[in-house]
This record gives sequence, C-alpha cells and structure tokens, in this order.
Amino acid sequence: MDIFRIEGPVRLSGQVTVNGSKNAALPIMAAAILAEGQSSLAGVPRLSDVRLFGDLLQTLGCRVERDADEPMRIDASVISNPVGDYEIVRKMRASICILGPLLARCGRAEVSMPGGCAIGDRPINLHVRGLRELGAEIHLKNGYVIAEAPKGLRGASIFLGGSFGSTVLGTANVMMAAALAKGRTVVESAACEPEISDLANCLNAMGARISGIGSPRLVIEGVPHLHPVQYRVIPDRIEAGTFMVAAAITRGELKLVNCRLDDLMAVVDKLRNVGVTVEPTADGCVVAGTDHLRPTDVTTQPYPGFPTDLQAQLMALLALAEGNSVVIEKIFPDRFMHVAELNRMAADLRKEGPAVIVAGVKNLVAAPVMASDLRASAALVLAGLAAEGTTIINRVYHIDRGYERIEERLNPLGAQIFREDAPAP
Repeated sequence: MDIFRIEGPVRLSGQVTVNGSKNAALPIMAAAILAEGQSSLAGVPRLSDVRLFGDLLQTLGCRVERDADEPMRIDASVISNPVGDYEIVRKMRASICILGPLLARCGRAEVSMPGGCAIGDRPINLHVRGLRELGAEIHLKNGYVIAEAPKGLRGASIFLGGSFGSTVLGTANVMMAAALAKGRTVVESAACEPEISDLANCLNAMGARISGIGSPRLVIEGVPHLHPVQYRVIPDRIEAGTFMVAAAITRGELKLVNCRLDDLMAVVDKLRNVGVTVEPTADGCVVAGTDHLRPTDVTTQPYPGFPTDLQAQLMALLALAEGNSVVIEKIFPDRFMHVAELNRMAADLRKEGPAVIVAGVKNLVAAPVMASDLRASAALVLAGLAAEGTTIINRVYHIDRGYERIEERLNPLGAQIFREDAPAP
C-alpha cells in the first residue's frame, strides 16, 4: 500500500491542465449501455474508479478498450449479464448508475447496494422511487436491488427532492431509464450539477430528447432506441477547485488550463472573499495566493452552491486564515473525518454538529496522517504542501480514485510529493 511523503512548505508556480471529470465520466460510461454498438468517449480521466467501472461494464457483457492517448471505446452490442456484482459495486457508489440503463435496455437489473467513501449515510431510496414511478417493480434481496419492468417503462411525473437536496446519481438513473420509456417524463427537483447536464447532452447526442438541461425541471420524451456516440467529457470542476486551493494555500500562482469557471462560481466567490486572486483567461484562469488570508463562512449546498466535494480542501485553507471561520456541511453532515487529521497538523478545528469552527493558525506543522476518503485525502495533500516539515499520508489509494497521479502533476510546479511503499508493520 502506497504512502505520500510531502516536504513543505513550498510555493507552487506554473501551469496545470485540468483533466476530464470523473463524476461526469462514470454516468456517461453507464449511458453507453443504452445503445447497441460501440461508443467513443474522449477526455475520460485515468483513475482507479474509471478502471473499476470499466471492469463492471465488462462483467455485464460490454467490451471496454483504451489505448495510451486514445478515447475510451465501449461496445455494448451485447448485454449478457445484467447484474452489478457485489465485489465491484461495494467499492464505488457510482456503480449504482448502471441500474437505470440496464432496466431500460434489458427489462431487468440486479445491482448490489453500492459502497464508496465513508462520508456518511447515502441511501438510494430516491433512485428506487423514481424508477418505480416509471413502472419498475423493485425489491431488495440478499443485499441486491432487483428491478424488473415486465410491461416496459412508461413516462411519469417524478419529484426527486430529498432531505439534503436533489439526488445527483438518482437524477442520472431516472434520466437514463426515461430516455427509453414510452411517453413523456417530467422530473421535478432534478439535480442541476454540470455533470448531470453533461450526461443529458451526451444522451441527446445518442438520440434522446431531453429539454430543461441545467434546470431543476427536466422533460424527457422517450424514444424507441438510442445509437452509439462520440463524445467528450467536460473538465473536472472538483479537480480544478483543488488546484485553485493548492495555489492559495502555498501562496503561489497557478495557471489552470481546460477549466470552466462558470461551473465554479461559488468556489471563486469564496476564494476571492478570503483574498485569493482569480483572473479568467480564454481557457481557464490564473489563481494567485496571498500572505494574508481572511476568514469566511461557507455552507455546502447543491449546485450552484458551494460543492461538498471541495469542503475539506477549503477547510485546509481556512485553517491558515487570520481569524475564525465557520464551515457548515448541508449535503453529508458526517463528512468531517479530515478534521481530526488536520488537527494533528496543528490546525485548530472544532466540530459542532454539522459545522466546524475554524480558528486560523499561523502555520501548519507536518505529521503522519490517515486519508479517510477521496476529498479528505486531497485536503491532507494541500495541508502537507503548506506545513513545515515532512508529512506522511497513509492510504493514498483514496486520492488515486479522483486525481490522476497528482504527485507527477504538482511536482513540476514546485511540490515535493513522493510516492513510496508503506513500511512493513
């Protein structure tokens, strides 16, 4: 098992290109199930989650191929086994995205209850409710969601709002299933995230008829079939936001290429609030840190609000602000496992229910820490870049799920991140 050894503090400088979006790529890979033939997907990042999802598609009967710098090719001519096996699905929550397209394509699907990062309870009740509204019969057996549509799927009016806002993957599942349902489907309180818009645009390129894209009201006119597609995935706004914070926390300056600032307005607003400079460019932005970070308050919200996937990274930055900040988590109230680890690095963080009080300190101090989930591990990397001394991060396999060889991309910019084998116990 690998660890990261990070020498700090450093000041980052230079240019970095943002990769394609993981959170857009995985549902789009699932959408390939809907069309017989071979689809070609460009911009898909090379991540452990993507490889795992490709393995999952192959267990269904798809052929998944990818050469060095070529688009990913998914041939879904044959779906021979509409079953999402526990051994794969338990490792990644996005695996649930195969439920809707398998049901629409095959009339039946069996998918294990999903796993993923340990960031709190994330039920799939809204997925199930939406698919039932489309005419599916669904029950749970031995840890598997078994869905059948013996009479076919039919359009319906569906409300997808939940206790913590709209469901992103639930919207994806319902939208993919409704694309091949008979009649019109109206989804109210649909997720508005750019990744959902990207999926809708991809489905339309496959022959679907979806309108209201980017709004909380989607209208889907069912079609008899979809065709394979050639499509490019949008840039990863969470990776872009992480690199923005990397520039800020190291008091450096980075030029981000292939970055869509329109997808990051809430993040840019908070960075500017604390004194970070963000200047748009033709294909991205330039982010420059400051020696005097101001405190701020932030609440995570569904898009276009501040994304929960950047909460941990911003908290690492606010740990160095000159004053007290408050971070409130409204999406996953238990998503604070990074708090204890940042405190090991001399941060002054106090959890109060779904909020963390951040008392800014002058310096972070290196320490051995443990990555608990994907975004928490990114926050620890950022803290390690700013901390004095040698930071050791254990369980870096978490970061490989969402950031492609992050050390090889940041080291040319001034970072000193070394991937090493973990010492024997």
